[in-house]
Amino acid sequence: MTITIAKIVWLLMAGGWYGLRIPHARRSRKTPIARDAMLWPEKLRLSVSLTGLGIIPFIYVATGAPAFANRGFSPALAALGVVVALAALAMFHLTHKALGRNWSVSLQMRENHKLVTEGIYARIRHPMYSAFWLWALAQALLLPNWVAGFSGIVGFGTLYLLRIGDEERMMTESFGDEYRAYMARTGRLWPKF
Repeated sequence: MTITIAKIVWLLMAGGWYGLRIPHARRSRKTPIARDAMLWPEKLRLSVSLTGLGIIPFIYVATGAPAFANRGFSPALAALGVVVALAALAMFHLTHKALGRNWSVSLQMRENHKLVTEGIYARIRHPMYSAFWLWALAQALLLPNWVAGFSGIVGFGTLYLLRIGDEERMMTESFGDEYRAYMARTGRLWPKF
């Protein structure tokens, strides 16, 4: 494993994410939105996450900047990063497959929105967030730069911490006792044992 291969893996992970998301985004746009919370705070959270998981690491991969923040490259850590990146993409795939037309990039409820409790959602309430945490971890392992490597943890962590409460409230308001029962039997980011 070399630093060049690690950077290519990061690019492939980002490309794979977009490749998985595009058909689901097209499909879900055909279902009208019944409730939309895409206000400026949500737009700001999404921008911070995109900056940490996309813009900053892309600048590093393309240019090597910021070079002052470089750290020693570890082939073993990068190899672990490949495994974590594959796990992130697998989780993205399972999440999108289960959500179907209910998927949205933001806090939105579609018309005839159903509470999805099958597939990966049978054990985990927010596997999309789990996938993004895996992506952020893979990025930190693959990119030997203190800024670019860890910007995903900071960027996505900000979105997660500022959004998860709103999302759980929206789901509880929309699905009531059904969602409360679902919360009781599932874990937020990993299966409940």
